[in-house]
Amino acid sequence: MRAVTLAAMAGEAPIRVVAYDPSWPRRFEAERGLLLQLLGEHSPGGVHHVGSTAVPGMAAKPTIDIMAGVAGLADSRACFEPLSGAGYQYAPYRAEEMHWFCKPDPVRRTFHLHLVPCDSRRFRAALAFRDALRSDPACAAEYATLKLGLAERFAKDRDAYTEAKANFILAVCARALDAD
Repeated sequence: MRAVTLAAMAGEAPIRVVAYDPSWPRRFEAERGLLLQLLGEHSPGGVHHVGSTAVPGMAAKPTIDIMAGVAGLADSRACFEPLSGAGYQYAPYRAEEMHWFCKPDPVRRTFHLHLVPCDSRRFRAALAFRDALRSDPACAAEYATLKLGLAERFAKDRDAYTEAKANFILAVCARALDAD
């Protein structure tokens, strides 16, 4: 499998946050079925819809974020070839904490897939953040407003957009994980 370099992603489309699309959960469920077949025993932590498209009513980038809980990063490399065959392209982004894929390509992404060790803080935090947004409408509205403003401000700078959301996400995750 050939990895997509981060430099190859430089031509990606501008950041665009759109109104909630009620087809997002159905699209996730269809892809989840495929991923369960491909990942099999390599995903003991399950396959989860995460990110803003997993929050009913929330504006989001129209890319379905999926996280699969894997036993370990080394073992999950066995999934790379089957994922490639299903149209996922690997990119070595934050490779020390997850394996990250996009589909169908880095410029026109419809799915992101994160293979994350299910015993890691990142795995727990992603689920806690999603669940906090789902259960707290005020928090979800604050996050949506933040994302819309940042998408306008950093439309052509995905790294700056992501970095500018970080403190909000970290604060919500800290509260959610402390409540557990």
